[in-house]
Amino acid sequence: MRHVHALSPGNGPVPAAVMCVAEAPGRLGAALTGVPLTRDVAGRRFEAFLALAGLSRDDVFVTNAVLCLPLDAAGRNRRPTFEEVTACAPLLRAQLALVRPRIVLALGATALRALAGIEPHGASLARDAGRAIPWRDGWLIPLYHPAFRSTVHRAQRLQEDDWRSASHFIRRALADALEPVTGSWLVG
Repeated sequence: MRHVHALSPGNGPVPAAVMCVAEAPGRLGAALTGVPLTRDVAGRRFEAFLALAGLSRDDVFVTNAVLCLPLDAAGRNRRPTFEEVTACAPLLRAQLALVRPRIVLALGATALRALAGIEPHGASLARDAGRAIPWRDGWLIPLYHPAFRSTVHRAQRLQEDDWRSASHFIRRALADALEPVTGSWLVG
């Protein structure tokens, strides 16, 4: 893995009510900008999904399960290994403690598994996409990673619906931040 500076003020506000956790820096995105989900196709799709949800980067803290750049032998992005995710778990745990999000959006299976390593949640991406799951002191919402290849597993229209569902939950939960959120708020 190549080292990438993927933590900067560009990640978002601290603290933040909403934290997005993606997979790892992309060689055409965060590896060049130092900011997760920027510049490449996944970054543009992420911006579009945020807009669809009525959010902006100013509203959320964005990070990755793995902060270094995983590349294959040909120099292309690859999925981080279990060992790499495990090695970065203390960094993710520290970011969660610092950011103190009420809602965490897990962007893809790698992020969802990394968050389960921090604290078990029982969520499945295929089953729970767009649904709020009680987790830690708040909520976890699994969503597909914004990379274009995710449309192989879940159609674009369904991903947009997932982000709309997440948006409805986020708005209600944050509007009622002083009141405990109950199971009746679950969406999906």
